[in-house]
Amino acid sequence: MLTNIPGYPRVGSQRALKKACENYWAGKISLERLELTARELRRENWELLKEKGIDLIPSNDFSFYDQVLDMSMTLGVIPSRFQALQASLAHPRCLELYFAMARGYQKNNFDLTALEMTKWFDTNYHYLVPEFEKTQSYHLYQPKCVEEFKEARQLGIHTKPVLVGPVTFILSGKIKDDQLTQAEVLQKLLPVYIQLLQELKRAGATWVQIDEPALVTDLGQAVKELYHTAFTVIRQAVPELKILLTTYFGGLEDNTALTVQLPVAAVHIDLVRAPQQLDEVLALLPNDKQLSLGVVDGRNIWKNDYEASLALINKAIRHLGKERVIIGTSCSLLHSPYDLDLETELNPDVKQWMAFAKQKVGEVIALSDVIEGETWLLEENRKAMESRKTSPIIHKPAVKARLKEVTEKDMQRNSPFAVRQAIQHESLRLPLFPTTTIGSFPQTKEIRQLRADLKKGIISEETYRAEIREAITDTIYRQESLGLDVLVHGEFERNDMVEYFGEQLDGFLFTQYGWVQSYGSRCVKPPVIFGDVQRPQAMTVNWSKYAQSLTDKPVKGMLTGPITILQWSFVRNDQPRMDTAFQIALAIRDEVKELEEAGITVIQVDEPALREGLPLRQSARAEYLEKAVQAFRLAVCTVDDNTQIHTHMCYAEFNDIIEHIAAMDADVITIETSRSQMEILEAFAAFKYPNETGPGVYDIHSPRVPSVAEMETLLKKAVQLLPVQNIWVNPDCGLKTRNWPETESALRNMVTAAKNLRSSYN
Repeated sequence: MLTNIPGYPRVGSQRALKKACENYWAGKISLERLELTARELRRENWELLKEKGIDLIPSNDFSFYDQVLDMSMTLGVIPSRFQALQASLAHPRCLELYFAMARGYQKNNFDLTALEMTKWFDTNYHYLVPEFEKTQSYHLYQPKCVEEFKEARQLGIHTKPVLVGPVTFILSGKIKDDQLTQAEVLQKLLPVYIQLLQELKRAGATWVQIDEPALVTDLGQAVKELYHTAFTVIRQAVPELKILLTTYFGGLEDNTALTVQLPVAAVHIDLVRAPQQLDEVLALLPNDKQLSLGVVDGRNIWKNDYEASLALINKAIRHLGKERVIIGTSCSLLHSPYDLDLETELNPDVKQWMAFAKQKVGEVIALSDVIEGETWLLEENRKAMESRKTSPIIHKPAVKARLKEVTEKDMQRNSPFAVRQAIQHESLRLPLFPTTTIGSFPQTKEIRQLRADLKKGIISEETYRAEIREAITDTIYRQESLGLDVLVHGEFERNDMVEYFGEQLDGFLFTQYGWVQSYGSRCVKPPVIFGDVQRPQAMTVNWSKYAQSLTDKPVKGMLTGPITILQWSFVRNDQPRMDTAFQIALAIRDEVKELEEAGITVIQVDEPALREGLPLRQSARAEYLEKAVQAFRLAVCTVDDNTQIHTHMCYAEFNDIIEHIAAMDADVITIETSRSQMEILEAFAAFKYPNETGPGVYDIHSPRVPSVAEMETLLKKAVQLLPVQNIWVNPDCGLKTRNWPETESALRNMVTAAKNLRSSYN
């Protein structure tokens, strides 16, 4: 049997790519140094996979930013606003244009906004949204895929190039002209795909992986016809290439017959997310196709249960024979940390149940070996599975008992929003278009060093707290001088909005090097939820009290919501996910109540990942959304009417969940709207969203500083869609990754824009 890895992490076990990119953007290293780092990382990955014995080793799974942006550059899908910049570059294929599309560009008389960013299906991985315009003509602009295949060949490694498939690529983008259809875009893109595949064939490729995860979503007939067209044309153009059509993140369900009949050599299915799909796929798979079984979880860190995987593999072998079965991970290992062997400080009882990317590659090989008779591997795995089921460190009877006592009343505010709004306006006395930020302020090198020094024992807890108080004091005074209306303490004590809380909750543990990429150079180190969750003591109250003591203006208490903590953690898989979410909600509820008792009258509970957890299939969404809303309300509905509850969401389409956002009943919701030019607000307007809304008026993921006029224009769009008295003014996300000069410049412009609107509408 062949073994298959759909993709591998690319930032490096010590985040070498992140550091190199950020140094390049800062002008500290050359383009050559950046590219050398990239080559070294690719070589390390290829050599590791070859050494482990993987047959289908991926290439072109590396990216400086994200694989969808790479595909846009490969196919020449470059929006018209970037074409003047492209023409001005001495080397138009260089990374300057690429990073301009990713991050925006504000120099050399150019002021270009970045491509819109959103989540890759239901993951916490972000991608840059392709833009399709009527006037675009596509051509093979940057054949990175071919170059990296040749690079691996020079190292003596034969790889399987990975491409984002044409239909998923189109569905992931936005058509910017009403007169342009998806079928027309495909017609223009297909010749470029074919040229790319032909170049790969000439370079010596035998297998090419084409990712089409859209096949696990609800598809209309028109999109299904696009699949028929695309893969028929591809097969006719390059019949010699073996195409591995790769699906993941769910089951094929009603798209099974469509998928298995497409003219490809093999189909990959995700049997971690959807093991039940195997029977139907086996029944319908034509005799000329191989089947790749994604049995090792690419999105979580728990050790594979060999017995469960072998049951699926053996069923496939009985139907197809060994020669038609391929064993692999469920999806790319991009979503997993690098190497569990680096973790020297983990609780050994929990570590024995875990596997990172490197270990998951070993599991793929081990499953193949067990099939070939190495049964001792099965017995060793069985012992680890059994020890987890019976471990006393996982289960806490008191937590389970409290969860059983939760009632519907615990999820209801005392009064409806209209009543609360009047009370809050009277008590807070904020102006029209009140200004605030989303929570975090720049995490300077000094602040990061301070936390590192505390961890290493270089400074005392007392010294650390004094320095953090000084940073909070400085930030409160900066906000007052800028004229902001509702302030924040800056979150300088927090390394990450989820990790910080997990470190203080029972049932969590943390890795040293468990980094995964979120977008671009942004990496996160998700907590591991291994057991029942509870809050042993207050987590944020003292910092919020101190900040509020410095000012007469309200200071928001800043918390992360239960669904976001769930989504951005590696979650235990031995109980329903929503049971874990409700345990987290009860812990946050305790913190909310204690913040209110400490005099904090504005409390923000962020849920940027609420939509991220939305099932890809419509039929499964109602149950998830009901539970997610209940978890949020359980966390916040312990406060009095005069306490204003905020929440924050970013990089999500809201049209199909707007009624559930309303059901959350937060007094204020702040959302990302700047990259979409306020398009997202149309859903709020159409629904007549009753509560207050803060549409983000500038993009914090770009270093450019928007003008007052630009932000005023966005606010005027908001005024056309929302009641004036319900509009807040804020950036679209936290300011943690920005520096102070650009932050203060942008916020100064933002406050001025709000005041200008205020004078007009008062």
